[in-house]
Amino acid sequence: MRVVICGAGQVGTTIARHLATEGINVTVIDIDSEQVRRVDESYDVRGVIGHASHPATLQQAGARDADMLIAVTRSDEVNMVACQVAYSLFKVKRRIARLRHAGYLAQDKTGLYAAEHLPIDIIIAPEIVIAEGIAHRLRTPGAFDKVPMAGGLVELLGIHTGTSNCSVVGRRFAEIAENHPDGGMSILAVVRHGRCFVPDRDDRLEIGDDVYVLARKHQVDDVMAAFGHHERVAKRVVIVGGGNVGLHLAKRVRRESPSVDIKLIERDKERSEEVARELGGATIVIQGDALDRDLLEEAQIGSAETIVAVTNDDETNIFVSVLAKQAGCGRAITLVNKRTYESLIPTLGIDAVVSPSAVTISTVLRHVRHGSILALYTLREDFGEVVEAEITEDSRLLRRPLGHLGLPAGMKIGAVVRAGEVLIPDDDTLLEPGDHVVALVTYSHLRLAEALLGAARRPFA
Repeated sequence: MRVVICGAGQVGTTIARHLATEGINVTVIDIDSEQVRRVDESYDVRGVIGHASHPATLQQAGARDADMLIAVTRSDEVNMVACQVAYSLFKVKRRIARLRHAGYLAQDKTGLYAAEHLPIDIIIAPEIVIAEGIAHRLRTPGAFDKVPMAGGLVELLGIHTGTSNCSVVGRRFAEIAENHPDGGMSILAVVRHGRCFVPDRDDRLEIGDDVYVLARKHQVDDVMAAFGHHERVAKRVVIVGGGNVGLHLAKRVRRESPSVDIKLIERDKERSEEVARELGGATIVIQGDALDRDLLEEAQIGSAETIVAVTNDDETNIFVSVLAKQAGCGRAITLVNKRTYESLIPTLGIDAVVSPSAVTISTVLRHVRHGSILALYTLREDFGEVVEAEITEDSRLLRRPLGHLGLPAGMKIGAVVRAGEVLIPDDDTLLEPGDHVVALVTYSHLRLAEALLGAARRPFA
């Protein structure tokens, strides 16, 4: 398989690294020679310097022989034109583009991307996905991560065990899962002192652990309670940043929970007026600098249950989240782009971090692994993924109990969806063709897991 990636920023570089480690032939294009040199020297990929949308550059990158083009430059227009050129001149079979401007994403624009117009197979809109992800987190305030899978029947929860109310601290992981009513959860992974690992049955939960758990949708509250979380859904929310993320989030929360009191802070006067018009009178829009304590008092940040900081500036998001928590705000959800800040976040009292690059990477990788992989979520870029896959007739997991399959240490099946019902599997569970499984797969065991699931990549049509 050959892939051309347009853009050697954080997203493009990370995708290139993942694909290269899987044995895929990758070429990365960027106009920045230093970024190209860095990716060329750091990973087993080829770097090309030039404009990603120029035919000569794409030809030099091997577009004529490419199976897929992934356009993730900072420019929507460059990404769109790169897909057009790849299709019209080089017949690239699959084209993925990241688009961020709301004007390109409106429902009435969808016909624009048909093959006869502007041929883009997959459009990735990270701002919209981020807003939807934050909305999910707001509905389960004790979770630092929450991802619906299997059509929403299963929830992937990230749960912190730092609370003294966590009664399961010190217990064996096998005991925690087995003693939960109806066997309603499966523990996939643990982050302890910065290290992520798949726990053994006899490992014990420690205070301060971050745990990734799969739960049936209707049992999410019970699972959160088992880990000591009884937080109420926020009725007062302050959103900092009136860009695409903030606006989409405010609209979604207003639509799904009309009783929630929303205040939105936007620094730019013109943008704040535009946002106010779109949101109407039900949402208070405050124009000004969110780092101004007087303005935060005007927004009544001390009585808000949650602050969501989603400006385009990481430092602003971090500092306003810290100020809000100091003022008495119960919970902070913070958008952070730079990976260098990740190690600082736990020390600042920030409850949940959202990464635009992680969202984009997960979405792109799902479409690259286009066999029977239906959904994919990157837990940590250095660890692994939670995937949803359909069990096919050629899967090696069929017709033998899971406990007898000898699954690799880096793979754990946490849930099985069969005919709309969710099963939390045990060693005696038998998989059937058509089952959807939700599984943790570490990167070191990714190729083996694909083979076991029958999820080998198929040629594009």
